Amino acid sequence: MANFFLKKDVNRLIADVAVGNETGHRLKRTLGPFNLIMLGVGAIIGAGIFSLTGTAAANYAGPGIVYSFIIGGILCAFAGLCYAEMAAMVPVSGSAYAYSYATLGELIAWIIGWDLILEYAFGSVTVATSWSGYFCSLLTKTMGIQVSDEWIRLTKGPWELVTLSDGSQVLGWWNLPATLVSLGLAGILYRGIQESAFINNLIVVVKLAIILSFIALGWAVIDPLHWIGNSEVTGLARLVPPASMALRNGREVMSFGWPGVLTGAGVVFFAYIGFDAISTTAQECKNPSRDLPIGILVSLIACTILYILMALVLTGVVPYQQLGVPDPIAVGVDRIVSLRGWSEGGQKIFSFVVKIGALAGLTSVILVLMLGQTRIIYAMAKDGLLPWFDHLSKRFSTPDVATFATGLFVATCAGLLPMSLVGELVSIGTLLAFVLVCVGIPILRIKNPNIHRPFKTPFYWLVAPLGALSCFWVMTGLPRDTWIRLVVWLFIGFCIYFGYSSKHSKLRIEREGTQK
Repeated sequence: MANFFLKKDVNRLIADVAVGNETGHRLKRTLGPFNLIMLGVGAIIGAGIFSLTGTAAANYAGPGIVYSFIIGGILCAFAGLCYAEMAAMVPVSGSAYAYSYATLGELIAWIIGWDLILEYAFGSVTVATSWSGYFCSLLTKTMGIQVSDEWIRLTKGPWELVTLSDGSQVLGWWNLPATLVSLGLAGILYRGIQESAFINNLIVVVKLAIILSFIALGWAVIDPLHWIGNSEVTGLARLVPPASMALRNGREVMSFGWPGVLTGAGVVFFAYIGFDAISTTAQECKNPSRDLPIGILVSLIACTILYILMALVLTGVVPYQQLGVPDPIAVGVDRIVSLRGWSEGGQKIFSFVVKIGALAGLTSVILVLMLGQTRIIYAMAKDGLLPWFDHLSKRFSTPDVATFATGLFVATCAGLLPMSLVGELVSIGTLLAFVLVCVGIPILRIKNPNIHRPFKTPFYWLVAPLGALSCFWVMTGLPRDTWIRLVVWLFIGFCIYFGYSSKHSKLRIEREGTQK
């Protein structure tokens, strides 16, 4: 049993990277702090800012969603600080998987690695499916392009209904746009991390420009009465509607009031998921010990500010009761155009630009999540826990087998599976990873107090437990079906570990050889 909890010495983890540098079997170190910040922003700002803001405001917090984002950002910052310390101290590819190998042992590392595969792979699937929806809306509704019934059936998988031109509903065939965008981004990742970062930077610049334009145009036409119309309400409470109980998904929850704000914080917490993908690029950073904490923390702070400004503008131009729709930003665009007296042509142009921004945002999320996926399975394969995936391209120095497998898996699942099936799995997988990283900080502080820590989590004795508890608190709010699917996924992982990984673990083989 003790062999299942063998730990990799932190110095050994770093030494393995040094050996790879000397032998040439290594990833290219090309990323600086700017690229890492842009990767973080690219991963965090996606579907959340274009849909989650309106849903959480309408159903839970009202204009108090602004405070929900502040609370969610603080909760996520606890995990971000723990990630920053781990990433600077153990600057190797593998993220929470590598950290868990050093703190909690091989079996726990396998669980978290398998869990991260769930996060990144199905996260990419979920966002690719959403990308397809925005793309089709752009073509048909904004640009007015008429498409055939055959094309319509190629925009949904075989378990989803589509509406044909005559109004009838049938099952789709294959979500072709989602498949094509997944394969295209896998091709970019194969070409190299520098090329991938450059494409991501361009995409992030586009979506930030559009988001900032929305904020700037909407700020001038905010009506404070859309927040709280009662002039007697002042101070912080002016954004918080009175509390009431409401039925959501078959159960009663507290809507509005400060309890609703807290519930909203749990909902919008998922809008911050993605920053952990930065840590998977540790072996491709020029100075990981310094730059990884910068990338993680600056991207979290920047995205929190953008979320707050977007929430203020959206609830200031549209009554929050009207935001419970799949495309609340589009509702906001229509209202801003109307208040500014723009023509119908101006409205269409602005709507087109915003949807381009949504597509850009989703594209960068897919790219960064697929990047994280390839680096996780590359790291696990280097440790002998997975076969084949540790091979590097001689031409581009990228994990080619891992990239091909990830691209094919994401493209196939995005073509077949409905977004609702995999979306919540991503959330619970990510949160479990956050919990384990936060738990690992005090363990390493106690067991390895003298190891060099370029970045230290401030007040770790408070921040780390709060990070673990807050992430677990958000997990408890997820539906029971999501927990069941997580258990099934982990059971499959245990079968692979005990059937293959435990027998091929390089650390275990080395220890057994030493004992002989």
